[in-house]
Amino acid sequence: MPFSMGGVVVSDGPVVVPGWAKPRGYSNGYRAGNTVFVAGQIAWDAQQRLVGRGDFGAQFRQAILNVRAVLDAERVPVARVGRVTVYVTDKRAYLESLPAVGAAWREALGAHYPAMSLVQVADLLEEGAMVEIEATADVSP
Repeated sequence: MPFSMGGVVVSDGPVVVPGWAKPRGYSNGYRAGNTVFVAGQIAWDAQQRLVGRGDFGAQFRQAILNVRAVLDAERVPVARVGRVTVYVTDKRAYLESLPAVGAAWREALGAHYPAMSLVQVADLLEEGAMVEIEATADVSP
């Protein structure tokens, strides 16, 4: 149902990122009222090809930039992100890549540091993916 936010009419529903392939069976993001949920983003480029195979830092950078692209598509300021969850297949690779991770974070989200969880998982759906990042933002006026 459409509603007004700061004079702009917005609607609940899937977030569409310009230039990205249309997802099948899921949404890259979803607005529900004043909340925007960013689905888990891996290191896919716009054509859904994995970027940085075997390079944790490169994959983290692409995944966090993908999170930012979903936020930008819905005009969500980074400062409205309240929670980020990072799923990794190897926490040692994450720790060894912290300089690259920090640089990528600052590139995508600046000096905004919301609540964050890091979870090591056995595997991710996309073969070769090492990291997946999801976020939740509150866009209340």
